[in-house]
Amino acid sequence: MDRLRIVFMGTAEIAAPVLQALSSESDFCVSLVISQPDRPKGRKLKLHPTPVKEAANELALAVEQPERCRDESFLDRLDSLNPDLIVVMAYGQILPKRLLSIPRLGCINLHTSILPKYRGAAPIQWAIYDGEENTGITFMLMDEGMDTGPILRIVETPIASDDNARTIHDRLSEIGARELPDTIRKLAARELRPKAQDHDAATHARKITKKDGRLDWSRSAEALDCQIRAFTPWPGSYTDWIQGEERHRLKFWKADLADAPAVPHGQVVRADREGMVVKCGEGALRILEVQKEGGRRIPARDFLAGSELQAGARFE
Repeated sequence: MDRLRIVFMGTAEIAAPVLQALSSESDFCVSLVISQPDRPKGRKLKLHPTPVKEAANELALAVEQPERCRDESFLDRLDSLNPDLIVVMAYGQILPKRLLSIPRLGCINLHTSILPKYRGAAPIQWAIYDGEENTGITFMLMDEGMDTGPILRIVETPIASDDNARTIHDRLSEIGARELPDTIRKLAARELRPKAQDHDAATHARKITKKDGRLDWSRSAEALDCQIRAFTPWPGSYTDWIQGEERHRLKFWKADLADAPAVPHGQVVRADREGMVVKCGEGALRILEVQKEGGRRIPARDFLAGSELQAGARFE
């Protein structure tokens, strides 16, 4: 049996294990890896390869990095490879109709939500933020819309109370890497029947900004706990400690639910070796891990040991 000729398109870290899994299968031939161009990073603005490019180099796979995947010269080159399938995960550009029509089996996208919910740029974070009990990987055939194509299969995983965006990111990457090879084989054997999405049930997971990290203490403790976990590791959830005329920015990285007396929301009601407890609109949060501006993440008890912050302090 001939090996399936596969082109892989990906950029972000979450896609690298998926590429590695594809390349390890004897019945697949990854003929080309396509990733976004190297971008400058750091203070010296040195060009850095994408995580997928790094993985491809380690696997000795051919890599191309077009600035725009709709350029005709690039599409001609891709067409000449005559791929059976294109696999896409966290690539970062909308694919044009011509590209989608090149492979005979179509283009499979791995999307990190249970579609049609959380289409868009940040499905992992918004699912946690909204307090969803489950998320997953959706394997879908791509069309010209954003995450609108027919679904091949969905593999779900629970969101535990101690999960954050990083732990879910890593778990979904592992699920994608584990489940993709058999999904491809079943697609090639026509054992999967694509199912149209219910577009009326769709929701959008917009791109996250740093401003989304600000904590609104009028919200419930459960909602703020979800926010902290959703925005770990980026952009982090922050508040301002009001000390007289001064404001000190603090980031909170880990918390759990607590009880508190009837005081104004945003007030610290306890600050001791077990952490600091802050009153919320409903309930309270016990902050377990803190980072002050210019500092590093440390346990709340260590922060309190070297800080003037005490019960009665106010956060905004």
